[in-house]
Amino acid sequence: EKTETADRPQTLTCMGNMSSEAAPVDPVESAPAAAPAEAPAPADGSSAAPPGEKTEKQLKREAEKKAKKAAEAAKKAAKLEARQVRGQSGNTVTVGVVPNPPVDLEPASGTRDFYPEEMRLQRWLYDHFRNVGTLCGFEEYDAPVLERQELYKRKAGEEITQQMYSFTDKEGVEVTLRPEMTPTLARMVLGKAQSLMLPLKWYSVPQCWRFETTQRGRKREHYQWNMDIIGCKGINAEVELLAAIVLFFKNIGITSKDIGLKVNSRKVMGAVLKSMGVTDEQFAPVCVVMDKFDKIGPEETQKELRDTQGLDADTAKKLVDCLLCKSVDDLAALCGEGVDRSGVDELKRLFELADAYGFGDWLVFDASVVRGLAYYTGVVFEGFDRAGELRAICGGGRYDRLMSLYGAVQEVPACGFGFGDCVVVELLKDKGILPDLPKEVDFVVAAFNEGMQGSAMKTASLIREGGAQVDLLLEPKKKVTQTFDYANRVGARYMVFVAPSEWEAGKVRIKDLRLGEDVPDEEKQIDVALDDLSKVKEVLEQWALTKQMGAVKV
Repeated sequence: EKTETADRPQTLTCMGNMSSEAAPVDPVESAPAAAPAEAPAPADGSSAAPPGEKTEKQLKREAEKKAKKAAEAAKKAAKLEARQVRGQSGNTVTVGVVPNPPVDLEPASGTRDFYPEEMRLQRWLYDHFRNVGTLCGFEEYDAPVLERQELYKRKAGEEITQQMYSFTDKEGVEVTLRPEMTPTLARMVLGKAQSLMLPLKWYSVPQCWRFETTQRGRKREHYQWNMDIIGCKGINAEVELLAAIVLFFKNIGITSKDIGLKVNSRKVMGAVLKSMGVTDEQFAPVCVVMDKFDKIGPEETQKELRDTQGLDADTAKKLVDCLLCKSVDDLAALCGEGVDRSGVDELKRLFELADAYGFGDWLVFDASVVRGLAYYTGVVFEGFDRAGELRAICGGGRYDRLMSLYGAVQEVPACGFGFGDCVVVELLKDKGILPDLPKEVDFVVAAFNEGMQGSAMKTASLIREGGAQVDLLLEPKKKVTQTFDYANRVGARYMVFVAPSEWEAGKVRIKDLRLGEDVPDEEKQIDVALDDLSKVKEVLEQWALTKQMGAVKV
């Protein structure tokens, strides 16, 4: 069916009685990777392994899985051994744990703990997500992680409905932990339909939950950067989303030599399938099979199209031939004269605009990209690792019919993408550009003794008023060396000593811990008046200039 492109109102209208058919779900981390078939024919045309024997790729995957399990077992054993070590070194105390604790100390399968070092990486990554969203003029939104199950149940029957962490609450409502964000976005937009002026440009970084097989770059809980445009029916919206993805990659040090963006059109594939006799009812489940092409190969795809979708051998072969097209022109030629070419024209225009935008070298036409979800209606795309080591890094497309399933009077043009946090971290590891993010703090404030602790607290408060980060040493150390050890461990730039003699004079002593050993001790420290602590940054900058030590950044 052609998407309605007539002039539409700039606000949304909901029907009084919403359809009982709920809708689909979105982008990345969606359908789990299919298990490799016993003997798929390689896409490159090389000979397949004899029946009953495993291909080289399958053997490699099995070896990787065994190595991963062995590494995880070794890591767990090391953790257990570390927990059993009880120790006390100076005033630094570690925690001892019994050999068999009464509770499992590991997180639930497929989930992660974020210790401070992992949290610093998460914050760095999500800051980049949010920065790109803001630079592109999008607004951030969020919603509860708990949603009603009806939001995700649809007639197409994707695997997402089998992967939900679902239950019935104490009020008898069927609810689930959110498996992805797009249906929530649709619910929120329709919830304020009359007050929201289109187009909308929104982004979010929600936590999502799916019970599926865990593997490298795939967890059962993950965070997913989403960007969506609601209310723009032209191809310009898809180009803007692709530009945002490219900007993010560039900002974290990834180039077009590392990552590509595969682009195709569900509209084109719909026209091709219709010309081959595939009905509208068959379209969505056929796309689910076609989406497995890269994983199971051409022969197995044809077999599954015949066995599960009831297509004849000739139609199944023609569909696979379409998936092997290497350019938009090749696909157009295969379509023939009787096929709607509007989707082909959209694809050509998208590539033209990408060149004009300056990221044409990131795009690759790939007819095998159809995305496994039922609601996509136009252009679809996926980010892929050119080295071939990782699964899809991001993905999305146009979904003009989604709002109608939830109560919009007419189709509302919409498109968006999802970008999982797990795979991109693996990519950064593979490229050797994972950022080094040590703990850092501007000042450590240390009291000379317990009697000066109140004065140290006052000092910390005054410095924080100036916007500096201050770690207050809660228990004065017996030795000065222990105080310095603590400051080094927390990554402090300056040490502030609160001692009786300086305090009586209305001052504290500040020492720069990052100056080299070639600088005399007396040149590394300065006494600062209490009245100046709220503007200590300016004081230290002036001091550095006076000592000709260059600019000091606090």
